[in-house]
Amino acid sequence: MRREELGSLAMFLVVAEEHSFTRAAAKLGLSQSALSHSMRRLEARLGLRLLTRTTRSVAPTEAGERLIETLRPALDDIDQGLAALTRLRERPAGTVRITTSAHAAHAVLWPAIDRLAAENPDINVEVNVESGLVDIVAERYDAGIRLGERLEQDMVAVPISPKLRMAAFSAPSYFARRGTPQTPYDLAEHNCINLRLPTSGGLYGWEFERDGKELKVKAEGQLVFNTADLIVAAALAGHGIAFMVEDHVKDHLAAGTLVRVLDEWCEPFDGYYLYYPSRRQPSPAFSLLLDALRYRG
Repeated sequence: MRREELGSLAMFLVVAEEHSFTRAAAKLGLSQSALSHSMRRLEARLGLRLLTRTTRSVAPTEAGERLIETLRPALDDIDQGLAALTRLRERPAGTVRITTSAHAAHAVLWPAIDRLAAENPDINVEVNVESGLVDIVAERYDAGIRLGERLEQDMVAVPISPKLRMAAFSAPSYFARRGTPQTPYDLAEHNCINLRLPTSGGLYGWEFERDGKELKVKAEGQLVFNTADLIVAAALAGHGIAFMVEDHVKDHLAAGTLVRVLDEWCEPFDGYYLYYPSRRQPSPAFSLLLDALRYRG
């Protein structure tokens, strides 16, 4: 293989991962025409069609898929080798890419990044907020942040938060009108504010636990949202009972603008973990972020 082909192969992998010449060109800092020309040259040299192009997307052919399987581990090894070289620098450097949920990003990740970025100007951090689970190997993330109960078994998982609790709550005006539920079964008589899950499209099932007894309730009501902010706003306005991690509303609960119910049915559960592939050799930049995030409570 000629050395100049390495760059074209790396470009091909980005196009295949992005399924778009436009997004891949933006990610690589190239013009779309230059990237397309480079891919045609690569296909001509190999004598194989690697990409199927449509008006809406780009997808790898069977030959392209086989090339991806060959390229990914090889380029990962190169990335790890380059990352290892940064250990020779006096100051850690490099880029760390992380996928996380919105709540974890604000509550746990951002405080650590704030400190890390100020103290290490040569470290770059890219954060992508996504609600669903992500294949961090296929999407080339360094790590992900999710709740402990949602982790894959083949990942290294490091706790980065204390245990969490759910909270059922609404405005005092709502309970004055409708009364207070005494058990999760009573929620059937109440107006519940629901969360639409972005991955499956279904409604989040309200999960309770007391003395080891688990109970899942199908909450029904007038309003459904797919963001926490709107759910809290609807609860504050007295439209119904909401259910989410108590961290979202701790200030409102303390101020009395929201009132918590069914507290004894909300037992603590595993909090957030930073997870990454077990075969990964951490770079100095990643090790610093991991140390800043690690929960020591």
